Amino acid sequence: MVKRSMGVLLCLLLASVMLRAADSPFTGKWKLNPARSRMTDVKKVKAVGPNKYDFNLGGDTVETIVVDGTEQPGAYGSTLTVTADAPDTWRVERKSKGRTQIVGIWKLSADGKTLTDNFTSYRADGTTFHLDYIYQRTTGGPGFDGTWESTTEDMSSTFEIEIAPNGENGILLDYTTFGMKKSMQFDGKDYPIVGANAPAGYTGSARQVKEHTIKITDKVKDKHIDMQQMELSPDGKTLTFTVSRPNRDKPQIQVFDRE
Repeated sequence: MVKRSMGVLLCLLLASVMLRAADSPFTGKWKLNPARSRMTDVKKVKAVGPNKYDFNLGGDTVETIVVDGTEQPGAYGSTLTVTADAPDTWRVERKSKGRTQIVGIWKLSADGKTLTDNFTSYRADGTTFHLDYIYQRTTGGPGFDGTWESTTEDMSSTFEIEIAPNGENGILLDYTTFGMKKSMQFDGKDYPIVGANAPAGYTGSARQVKEHTIKITDKVKDKHIDMQQMELSPDGKTLTFTVSRPNRDKPQIQVFDRE
């Protein structure tokens, strides 16, 4: 009788844990709403020699590249190739593990004050994500040298993420189209981010600060990449990521609708 009672109690406890995990308000599939999102960006390009530049394309990582069309070592184990297709046009291509990840076609305006970037990201599933950026120069010059802040981000693509509980006190974010998964506990510890597009040493940590608010920090080899505040709307239909990066004044705002 005692054994049977203990068995029933354990089953009830397990069912309770599973129910609480399944009832996580974040659980489900979510699709980016381009019309409500702002993918703000800043590029920093500094001439450091003949046809040689320091590129800061996000956070505090600087890549020194000769603009000659050859593959050169880039950030986080990638390669970066910058080709001058014309005096006012550069092609910027990043590869990781031999596969093209992004291609950007940068074009200067005639007065040198505006930069457009026809940006394409190549996903792990073979599809693409496209953005047309317009930047204004805030410092530097002439040519591509300078700091460029985006004023327009025209998205003609979208993507999905799937969120599920990770045990009783954690979360799993599956970026299927980008070939990456984040499986974390809400303890602030770093957990490996895995997938075809994940660089070596890529980790994420998470804390649930409120019932509908989670903070996630991404790093590569202990170097801070970004911090994401994930907030669920009161009606549970909208999920907003506010993404802050080192040395960037304005965050990206990514708004997802529940599918």
